[in-house]
Amino acid sequence: MIWMDNAFGRPRLGLIVPKAKRTAPERNRLRRRLREVWRRELQPRLPAWDLVIRARLSAYDQPFDALRAALLGFADARAPRA
Repeated sequence: MIWMDNAFGRPRLGLIVPKAKRTAPERNRLRRRLREVWRRELQPRLPAWDLVIRARLSAYDQPFDALRAALLGFADARAPRA
């Protein structure tokens, strides 16, 4: 995950999902799962960042809860303290 401050005043998300021997429906499903965690839990609590998530091949095989835990763990470690 890569993040950088932005001048838009709200957090934004970019996704990079590997193609490697995966079908379009599999790639789209992974994108939807990552965006859902972003929409529900990360976007409301992050500062004005541009966040780019580069998924690994192993992400295809992870259950939703594991992806969620990884993203939330990142946010908890990086988010500024109030």
